Amino acid sequence: MKQFFNPEDIERKVILILRILNENSESQGARVIARKMKECGVQLSERTVRYHLKLMDERGLTKLVGRRDGRIITNLGLDEMHNARVRDKISLSISRIDVLSFKTTFDIKNRSGLVPVNVSFLPQNQFKKALTAMKPVFKKKIAISDRIAIAHEGEKLGEAIVPAGKIGLATVCSILINGVLLKHGIPIDSKFGGILQVKNSDPLRFVELIHYAGSSLDPSEIFIRGKMTSVRKVINKGEGKILANFRELPALSLPLAENIVAELNRIGIHGIIAIGKVGSPICQTNVDINKVGMILLGGLNPVAAAYEEGFDVENKAMSTVMEYEELQHVEEIRQSF
Repeated sequence: MKQFFNPEDIERKVILILRILNENSESQGARVIARKMKECGVQLSERTVRYHLKLMDERGLTKLVGRRDGRIITNLGLDEMHNARVRDKISLSISRIDVLSFKTTFDIKNRSGLVPVNVSFLPQNQFKKALTAMKPVFKKKIAISDRIAIAHEGEKLGEAIVPAGKIGLATVCSILINGVLLKHGIPIDSKFGGILQVKNSDPLRFVELIHYAGSSLDPSEIFIRGKMTSVRKVINKGEGKILANFRELPALSLPLAENIVAELNRIGIHGIIAIGKVGSPICQTNVDINKVGMILLGGLNPVAAAYEEGFDVENKAMSTVMEYEELQHVEEIRQSF
């Protein structure tokens, strides 16, 4: 029987392989790539991935490194990835949320397990001062948690490798809340990330938003790069704009969700800004019938404060997962420098 190949389907798989290679500074083999593609909902055998990689080598998109089948992305591959059709990039953000939620294994009682983190890279000579600039954000609880992790060049934070001349910083991501609630049987609909206006130290309304389902990037990265936050102003004056996210829960899950939120607050995870009432707007945002609105802090608020002060920061939001035990209190790390 003659086999027919769909060029568009092949191209989508090529772009996904390029994105996987781009997320890692080390070479990746067919086995690892096949596993990561499966996490994104694309089922390919290791042998088929090798076939695609060989064709991509011939096109100059990837390069074989070492004796085995490890590949790295080339400059031509980077151009191809960035110029990929927009419709192929849509929903990458929401897919990443789903993957990290499923990977979360954090246990509130034991304070252990995998937690999703954002990873940021800062120049080594700026890191100490940048961390000092972030300290008030943690102190005012405008971060998911005051526990962070750092790594030096060549070391890893989860699956993220720190580039030369940089120090990596892992901050707890708001997807932790998704993951914990999911493990308790509560499904969450992640709607959008946005800029939340704060007035008199209380959340007022969203003034900017980007829907996850229509974005290929994490909204927080876009807002930070666009200098749209004023986290330091919120700390100093109780007014300004911070990173936040909007979720919806089934109405029947509200009592259980409130109990879990209280437990999270008790152990120092303060990611929830507000939970609304059934079917009622929250922070001037409409909520679907039989749903409850929930507003979460953006995990990159500390980094946004540093960026506002002029520090050079490269962010990889919703980056990876790490063991909770690997995270330390921010003050412990700050004093170690």
